[in-house]
Amino acid sequence: MSSKDMASTRTNKGGPERSGPSRLARLFQPEMLAVLPFIIFAVMFLMLPTIYLATTAFTDRQGNFTFDNIIGLGAPQIVSAYDVSIRISLTSAAIGAVLGLAITLAIIRGRLPEGLRSAVMTFSGVASNFAGVPLAFAFIATLGRLGLITIVLKTLFGFDIYRAGFNLFSFWGLTITYLYFQIPLMILIIAPAVDGLKKEWNEAAQMLGASRWQFWRYIGMPVLWPSVLGTLSLLFANSFGAIATAWALTGSNLNIVTVLLYNQIRGDALQNPGLGAALAIGMVLITSFANVIYLVVNARTERWRR
Repeated sequence: MSSKDMASTRTNKGGPERSGPSRLARLFQPEMLAVLPFIIFAVMFLMLPTIYLATTAFTDRQGNFTFDNIIGLGAPQIVSAYDVSIRISLTSAAIGAVLGLAITLAIIRGRLPEGLRSAVMTFSGVASNFAGVPLAFAFIATLGRLGLITIVLKTLFGFDIYRAGFNLFSFWGLTITYLYFQIPLMILIIAPAVDGLKKEWNEAAQMLGASRWQFWRYIGMPVLWPSVLGTLSLLFANSFGAIATAWALTGSNLNIVTVLLYNQIRGDALQNPGLGAALAIGMVLITSFANVIYLVVNARTERWRR
């Protein structure tokens, strides 16, 4: 037996020969080094602050362990703030999802000009990130008491929207403002799912005698529903965590949890860092639950598409 055959025999007896870089070597590959800034960013601005909040929420002003901050979340003002925030988030998410889905179906599956889809998607990419003080100012200049639309309706048609009961600095005013970025975000996220509806399914349904309504009831919407549900949870989290727009538009006039949290950490007379951390932990848990729903539903949807 030659030396080559003997080496082959020893390799077969000892099991398959390992090949490829070790785990330690893979950690230092150029691809991993390229991802390193993202990992550092996530640790510094996501994990460490969350750990700090969790620690502060169970610490009193003297640095001792306590449950008082968690118990303080049961105060009527805080419970009301969570209630208003959740209702605004659910309302803006539901309306944004319905309108966004309708617009997406119109530009993708409707008989609209081809260039309109590109224009809508481009605008949605910009509008979904337009928030904060500029968005609040835009709505005040448009729907405020001296806003453009308010003055036009009052001057030309004699209709005063504020006498009719509308108030921009209220629950519905903030909800309408949130819709400016909720609808475009819905369009961006749901568009791939709408694209996934194959034209062959519609043609097959028509050949079998199904109407358009029956196609959407038994085929279209059941296929889109997981994506719609996942996007709805993401819209809820997006609205629930918004602070700059709400603060710039309503200030402390509307009792929502993000404004209440801001009041606790900005250094006013009622400042309580521990209670502020407990408020933040409650928000983290609620938004995390919504994001988990989105991830689970999205993963199942992707498996189904394959």
